[in-house]
Amino acid sequence: MPALFNICVFMALCYLLFRYAGSGKPLSHRVLAGLLGGVVFGFFMQLAYGFDTPAVQATLTWTNVVANGYVNLLKLIIMPLVLITMIASVLKVEEVKTLGRIGGSVIAVLLVTTMIAALLGVIMASIFGLTAEGLTEGVAETAKAAELSTRPAGVASLQIPDLLVSFVSTNIFYDLTGARDVSIIAVVLFGLLFGVAAMLVAEEDPERGASIRRFVSITQAVVMRFVKLVIQFTPYGVLALMTRVIAGSDGGAILTLISFVIASFMAIALMFCVHALIITVIGIRPLQYYKQVWPLLIFAFTTRSSAASIPLSIRTQIETLGIPAPVANIAASFGATIGQNGCAGIYPAMLAMMVAPTVGIAIDAQFIVTLLLIIAIGSFGIAGVGGGATNAALVVLPALGMPVTVVALLISIEPLIDMARTALNVNGSVTAALVTRKLLKPEAPET
Repeated sequence: MPALFNICVFMALCYLLFRYAGSGKPLSHRVLAGLLGGVVFGFFMQLAYGFDTPAVQATLTWTNVVANGYVNLLKLIIMPLVLITMIASVLKVEEVKTLGRIGGSVIAVLLVTTMIAALLGVIMASIFGLTAEGLTEGVAETAKAAELSTRPAGVASLQIPDLLVSFVSTNIFYDLTGARDVSIIAVVLFGLLFGVAAMLVAEEDPERGASIRRFVSITQAVVMRFVKLVIQFTPYGVLALMTRVIAGSDGGAILTLISFVIASFMAIALMFCVHALIITVIGIRPLQYYKQVWPLLIFAFTTRSSAASIPLSIRTQIETLGIPAPVANIAASFGATIGQNGCAGIYPAMLAMMVAPTVGIAIDAQFIVTLLLIIAIGSFGIAGVGGGATNAALVVLPALGMPVTVVALLISIEPLIDMARTALNVNGSVTAALVTRKLLKPEAPET
């Protein structure tokens, strides 16, 4: 009966969001309404039933139909969107060399900002005196440690040359399923090469070129319309996702590790300020910028998936910020797997600072420089999904000769911090796009 009552309340909240949409309110307002509704409903269940009770679990089983269904729709559209927009973007670029400059600029900004984020993580860990000593290992943490010890190494086991080779797909249909950590990069590169080939055919035969451009344009229009259709469900998805996060979080574990939580959020907030400083330098007002992108950041916050945010990120960059399509597509796609400021920057840096004293490693200038370089290199190929920060830690800590047990010890607070880290990841990719647009403005097409 409690679960049935909760489900009725959730359905009532969905109906209110539907009526709110019918009043003509913009999507950003509806997303905020869904966020607030999820927070209130989640706290209600925590207070009324407690953490991890049958009533809460039974309720989340049904609200997850909306949450997981919405996220699955976004995952469904990611690869077709990345592929067709990459091909379309190449066909709109007059010179192939411009694509190299766009990709180089985006990657450079992502890596530099990731190193800055890692440095902030180092500073916060030092200020708060964080250490891995004395952390209590419970049942969940023990299970997670066992899982990590048997986990496939993936990109963590690859040397840099092998990692670069892995970016090139041997079977594009396999990578279109997202089966590998680097599938998104592989699809981007395939789309880039396919687009270049199509552009060369268009130069050789203008009549075929016109047909190719017409087909790509129509296909892109259909895919983008599909994206807009899916995004209209965002308020309901955010409502269900936020309900799950609040109702399913262990408040006791969060209080136990509150110092790490506070230090993490402070580092994330400071990195948002760094992004604001960067866009200020290139002539953009931060307040106006964040007003335009905050629906995207809220979505990234609730889904904990940089990859799932790609469709909304591309749409926001092109339609709201006026970023050229090639730049937007490359920045959104690369930003989900390269140089994630929060998951691949701040998190592994803080963990390394916590573990180093426990294994006898001196924290000095050489250690910090080495840490920053390893984090920058290790950020390539980190999957932009929930748990991506764990993958980043599994790359960085072993490279420094450190155990990964601390990753398991922090599992209880991961969902809470990971939401903010994911929003920072996505904001970093948009920042990279804005900087690239500024640097290449005379050469980049407008749409």
